[in-house]
Amino acid sequence: MQRDIIKERVFRLAKEVTEKMTVQVEDVEILGQKGRLTVRVIIDSPEGVSIRDCELVSRQLEALLDIEDPIPGSYTLEVSSPGLDRPLKSIKDFQRFTGKMARIITKEKIENQTFMIGWIRGVEGEDIILQTKKKTIRIPFEVIEKANLEVEF
Repeated sequence: MQRDIIKERVFRLAKEVTEKMTVQVEDVEILGQKGRLTVRVIIDSPEGVSIRDCELVSRQLEALLDIEDPIPGSYTLEVSSPGLDRPLKSIKDFQRFTGKMARIITKEKIENQTFMIGWIRGVEGEDIILQTKKKTIRIPFEVIEKANLEVEF
């Protein structure tokens, strides 16, 4: 069975589990090889995610997965939060984390670079405004290859 189909089914079931909770499903990842898959469900909440939240979602989702059986063979289920260095995958993520530090890698050069670290100053249309130590950079969202929050100490 295709990974995309498994991912879609697990995502739907995880959403069903979290509907009445204070957390929502951010992403589902299917890792490993057939027969030894790891199914990782990432949950999040504006208030943050506790170990208890992960445990509750894991138990309920595990029961639902046993009934629905969308994954052929054996697998390991992991439920976790996005972490301190969470990925930024949408414009909405950049809006939500305005003021936070981010690490951005672009598909093409922006002001002669493809790697930037700075503070998210906001979103204007389809552009991310990033303030580095030296200057403000406007990054079109469509050229972002990868972006994560950067842990500040």
